[in-house]
Formats: sequence, C-alpha cells, structure tokens
Amino acid sequence: MDQIRISAKNLGQVMLDDFCPRCYWIRLKSSKLPWQIFPGIFSSIDAYTKRVVHAIIDSKSIPPKWMQDMGDIVGYRKTPHWSKFNTDIKKYGITLTGAADDIFVTKSGGIIIPDYKTAKYTANQDKLLPMYQIQLNGYYVIAEACEIRPVIGLYLIYFEPVTDDEAAVKEAKGSIVFDGFAMAFKAHPVNMPIDRALLNEAMEKTRAIYDLAEPPDSRADCEDCQILNQIYGLSSGHHDPS
Repeated sequence: MDQIRISAKNLGQVMLDDFCPRCYWIRLKSSKLPWQIFPGIFSSIDAYTKRVVHAIIDSKSIPPKWMQDMGDIVGYRKTPHWSKFNTDIKKYGITLTGAADDIFVTKSGGIIIPDYKTAKYTANQDKLLPMYQIQLNGYYVIAEACEIRPVIGLYLIYFEPVTDDEAAVKEAKGSIVFDGFAMAFKAHPVNMPIDRALLNEAMEKTRAIYDLAEPPDSRADCEDCQILNQIYGLSSGHHDPS
C-alpha cells in the first residue's frame, strides 16, 4: 500500500465533529492546496513564548502557578528539527510527522510535551480539542520513537492576550516603550490524556479514506465543498451568470 505522510495535527482533523470525508480525501491526495496561508506572526509569537518559558525555568526561582500545575518542571530539551521528528507506523502505512513546540523535563526525569496556542480558551477552541488530542498523542508516539522518553504528560497551553479595558489602561500607564507597547498574556494549561487507542483509531480512519479510489461524499453542510463546487463550476463554464 502507498505510504501516507501526514502531520499529527492534520491527522487529528478526522476526529472533529464537523469532519468532512471528501475534504480530507482531497488533502491526503494533494501535496499542495491553494490559499493555505498561515500568518508568520504566530510563529514569531511561539518562538518568543518559548524563550520566555525557558527564561523562567533557567531562573531557578519558584515557577508560576500555571507551570506548577503541569508538574515539577526543572529543565527542557532541544526540540528536534521537523525533518527528524517523525516515525513510521507500519500497521497503517503512515509516516507520522510533527514539530513539537517544546519539551519539558521534570525532576523525576519524565518528559512533558506542550503545544503553545496563542488564543483565548473559548467554546470554539473546545470544539478543536479532539484534533489537538490526536496532535499531542502523535507527538508522544514520535518522541518515544526518537528516544525522547518517558513521556508522562501532554499539555495544550493557551496564552490568552489580555485585552480588556482595565489591562489597556494599565499598559498605557506602565508598558509603553519608545517604539511601541507591551501586551500581557495569561497562561491556561489544559491536560491532554495519553491515549494510543484513540490515535490508532484516527490512523485507521485515515488509511480507509486514503485507499478510496474516488472521493467519498462530503458532509452535507460542508462550506468548503460548496465553495469547491462553485469554483469547479466557474472553471468548467457551468455556472449561472446571474
């Protein structure tokens, strides 16, 4: 069977409530899709967040409560380059890839893998938790295969921008610098259970969809499929000019 190369995060899409089999089949079969733009500012924020977190750990002072809630973190390891952070799952013919945001080391020597999210923890974010759970469990499997072990914890860490009126007034008084101003972020760690069975379920579904010779039916209310159909109609000349 053909080998499927997929990131742990993309694999997690198969577990979402609004999952569309047709869209997923197209993504699996296409190496590149149009209009897939990710703002670079979020990568910069993640890199800055990582430096701040490492500075907290390096200071050897009492860590903030949000960090204590994850465990007795005493250090960190260098994250492998994405080209080296992958593993083959032979049973499903899948090469699972990823890029861990960070790797924490606890006092006992255990490994905690966090994933940083620059976003408010809202009901909409809660809908994405099944995808993030697969993503982090994918990182767990990859880390163990890369001999980064033992992995004892997986966490989403939401860094919420503090943007309320009170914070804005406070920043105006004390956080203005010569060429700009500072913004505060509130950390909100969310534990993601280690669940290899759930990861296997996602890989099994992915294998089954990939092996289909024709695209499966779309979800009835899939907006992306509706747009795709409109684009196809326009490109083939079968469209209503009105």
